[in-house]
Amino acid sequence: MNRRVVVTGVGMITPLGTGTDKSWNALLDGRSGVRRITRFDPAGLPCQIAGEVPDFEIDRFIDTKEQKKMDRFIHLGLSASIMAVDDSGLKITEDIADRVGVIVGSGIGGLPAIEYYSNVLQEKGYKRITPFFIPMTIINLIAGQISIRFGAKGPNSAVATACASGTHAIGDAFRLIKNGMADAMIAGGAESVITPLGIVGFSAMKALSTRNDEPERASRPFDRDRDGFVMGEGAGMLILEELGYALKRGARIYAEVIGYGMTGDAYHITAPHPNGEGAARCMNIALKDADITPEKIDYINAHGTSTKYGDELETAAIKKVFSEHAYKLAVSSTKSMTGHLLGAAGGVEAVISVLSMVNSIAPPTINLENPDPDCELDYVPNKARQMNINIAMSNSFGFGGTNACIVFRKHINT
Repeated sequence: MNRRVVVTGVGMITPLGTGTDKSWNALLDGRSGVRRITRFDPAGLPCQIAGEVPDFEIDRFIDTKEQKKMDRFIHLGLSASIMAVDDSGLKITEDIADRVGVIVGSGIGGLPAIEYYSNVLQEKGYKRITPFFIPMTIINLIAGQISIRFGAKGPNSAVATACASGTHAIGDAFRLIKNGMADAMIAGGAESVITPLGIVGFSAMKALSTRNDEPERASRPFDRDRDGFVMGEGAGMLILEELGYALKRGARIYAEVIGYGMTGDAYHITAPHPNGEGAARCMNIALKDADITPEKIDYINAHGTSTKYGDELETAAIKKVFSEHAYKLAVSSTKSMTGHLLGAAGGVEAVISVLSMVNSIAPPTINLENPDPDCELDYVPNKARQMNINIAMSNSFGFGGTNACIVFRKHINT
């Protein structure tokens, strides 16, 4: 069965703005979406900065009656999926509904609602807990709400693999189409856990940047002076379709998905393997699945979180996989501008990888002022670069040693 899978629609909500064009243009301008936290008063906390979505107008996407049934991560995921479906022009009618599915990832889920209703329970008693509490918080309800919204009756699932969730969701959707289980899939990731407990939890691990006086300069992947990642929120969604199915309906095709890899480090609950072994195997598996040699890759959207060991070990893994070609690759971390969107990161960065190929431009890694001597690749420092990108890879690595890589190829109409 030689079924090819293409991207026909994209939707993106990030700390750079609501809407694909708004986020994409800000990335090319090298703008940061990191600011002082406004969702709550962060005074006294070690980390007081985050990448909050600044302009999300929920009423544009979801009826008021339905909003109260969802926590914010579902609001963002459903809204980004609406953008992606609209962008694709896909009409999910009853005759094709059972061949259209949904897989969406999230690392943590409804933490804001959990915090809020925990306080309600303690202060006002159990009778004040909404009957929507559980559906608001559980991760699979993004996929559930999307399927309900569009009537998509095909494969329906959720992925919860920490920071690799969005990439795993897209990769799993790719395989479902490739294996004949579906003709089209809505896939990606969503996350929103900028809450006191979310910030304090990561701060207790010493994972977050404390550059509170310079929020826009805090996320600095591969820079010698990086001091941790910056939490962000948002969603990134793609519409994947079997090539023949997309061509038959006259869809615009952004790119082709050609390879997917997933591995486990089997090493530590939070730290990556000390020589990047799991990440390297993951990239190799994705390349093998794509049936290409390493030299064919032009651009990598790196996991690049702005943590000391994460950036160093991803660099080591890239060098292990690509050998001398590693120094010819363009490698950038768009987390330097969006912050780290956790389970949404893979979805957003897949959209960015696709747009990079379509527009022949690699977004930059900003705040790269003093390169770490152990991070000596070409990270597209500080300024976007016009370049031909025929094949791109997007990397996502998560706590628990879970790794995901996906490979896209530019689509040429023939």
